[in-house]
Amino acid sequence: MPKNKTHSGTKKRFRVTGSGKVMREQAGHVHKFHEKTPQKARALSKDLLVSKADVKKVKKLLGI
Repeated sequence: MPKNKTHSGTKKRFRVTGSGKVMREQAGHVHKFHEKTPQKARALSKDLLVSKADVKKVKKLLGI
């Protein structure tokens, strides 16, 4: 049987916690910080849980 391959784009964008939750980065935390307040930039740096509707698909792409 051939092995399943992990989706390269997915493994760069998501991570799985020890308890099995899927986390993602927030959009807007890459550049243009001169337009954002420091408070906004700090808030965007925190990871979020992937929505419940998308967890199954993301885990499949990660090979979990």
